[in-house]
Amino acid sequence: MPIAYVSHPDCLLHDVGSGHPERPARLNAIRDQLISSGMEVVLHHYDAPLVKREHLDRVHDPDYVTGILVEAPYEGLLRLDGDTFMMPRTLDAALRAAGAVVHGVDLVMEGKASSAFCAVRPPGHHAERHRAMGFCYFNNVAIGAAYALDIHGLDRVAIIDFDVHHGNGTEDIFQQDPRVLFCSSFQHPFYPFTGHESETDHVVNIPLAAGASGSEFREQAKLHWLPVLERFQPQLVMISAGFDAHAEDEMGNLLLRESDYAWITGELKSIANRYAEGRVVSVLEGGYALSALGRSVVAHLNGLLSSG
Repeated sequence: MPIAYVSHPDCLLHDVGSGHPERPARLNAIRDQLISSGMEVVLHHYDAPLVKREHLDRVHDPDYVTGILVEAPYEGLLRLDGDTFMMPRTLDAALRAAGAVVHGVDLVMEGKASSAFCAVRPPGHHAERHRAMGFCYFNNVAIGAAYALDIHGLDRVAIIDFDVHHGNGTEDIFQQDPRVLFCSSFQHPFYPFTGHESETDHVVNIPLAAGASGSEFREQAKLHWLPVLERFQPQLVMISAGFDAHAEDEMGNLLLRESDYAWITGELKSIANRYAEGRVVSVLEGGYALSALGRSVVAHLNGLLSSG
């Protein structure tokens, strides 16, 4: 069964300036590598819909959502925090990004795809219940997880986040909800300076020191993530797929390579095969070194394919 590839041209139109690392060229770099690697032919493409308001309200404070919808600028830039800005096309892109994940959940839950990759921007995992931050406006993966729980009636959803930055927004949203197992690896100490003291039965964090290699990441994942995932037996596996822990990405100081992304993806797909009928929904987060990003996404998709 082909992998669903969910995206939309609106995600290219969010552009807050050439000096900002979260730029449209990221999606173009992914598409170029998909074509050059031959991966393009095994993907089934879907356009992301605009997310419905009710899906945003499941994970975000309704007053916060209203503020984003009302304050979105018609011209110029609106600054939400030190590095998070809105321009006239940002809102459409953010609504498509969240809508992509909801659609991806539907595709795997309805048996139309075994796995879905949502090639979207802006990213989402820093967006907390009440605020935007870190290039993120709506928490895309959290919106998809809450939708799977409430609309598809699941009892257990796992979210695994291997971005170089801690997924503070996702943890904030689900910290009191044991139906969601949240596993995050990240450089520490590093932005957003969270996650290193917040482990619970359903929050499993792996802080990694600057300079940590792929082998260290794998050892920690084997020790901390895989056993708890086996015990949790998720009915859906979701991935916050940030690729800025790559050795070539200057956004951070970790040293992962494409082979590490293929390995962890294969392990997660195997978990999904055992407990979730193979269902995986992966959502693009970070990744700012364009060539490394494209190669890493291809490796990630190969990991989904190689394990069924």
